[in-house]
Amino acid sequence: MGITVDTYSMQETVEHIRQAVEGQFQIRVVTANPEMIYASERNKRLNRLINSADIVTADGIGVVWAAKRLGTPGLERVTGIDLVQAMFPIAHVGQWRIFFLGGKPGVAEQAANRVALKNPGITWEAMNGYFSAEEEPGVLDKIRHFQPDVLLVGLGAPHQEYWITKHPGLASVSIGVGGSFDALAGLVVRAPKRVQELHVEWLYRLWKEPWRWKRQTVLPRFVLKIFWQSFRSRR
Repeated sequence: MGITVDTYSMQETVEHIRQAVEGQFQIRVVTANPEMIYASERNKRLNRLINSADIVTADGIGVVWAAKRLGTPGLERVTGIDLVQAMFPIAHVGQWRIFFLGGKPGVAEQAANRVALKNPGITWEAMNGYFSAEEEPGVLDKIRHFQPDVLLVGLGAPHQEYWITKHPGLASVSIGVGGSFDALAGLVVRAPKRVQELHVEWLYRLWKEPWRWKRQTVLPRFVLKIFWQSFRSRR
């Protein structure tokens, strides 16, 4: 569907992030889920934005399945929430500075607090995602003054990806993390481990949050697109 997804494992992705922080060079990470990839087929700007990222991970079992169907088996699922949780212990050891931007008022702070309790080596700053265009310069000043090693942006996809691209150079590593702050803050309970292992976490979320059904209708359309692409490739 015109998107290149990196085949890095979770461990390899975290290692690339560590190297960027320690080497003080800048990378942008996109966690691409089926919904974003499907939208990018018609949205050329989004397509270019994803493909220009330094790392594009497979955010969801749908992307892993699609890669296998199109001839790349063994791709590892690297979701935004799993990636940051794997990164935090490394950040603790390296005493990284992390800025949490996004979510409703108080959520980013709560998420950062809970993360720092388990990883006290992290220095953090946080700000909610409810700021106007007039307030944005102040947000940028706050981030630049903090000088983060990692900037986590939870403004929802693809808005967070547009925002990160529009404001480069704020941190060594910038990652769009969607609704991860809600989970890190303990406001949203993730599916049980067994459900995650069965790769039906999306179904659990739909059961817990039925108002998401319109978003989930993208999944069967994504599957049909992949079947058609696979068919055309064999032809």
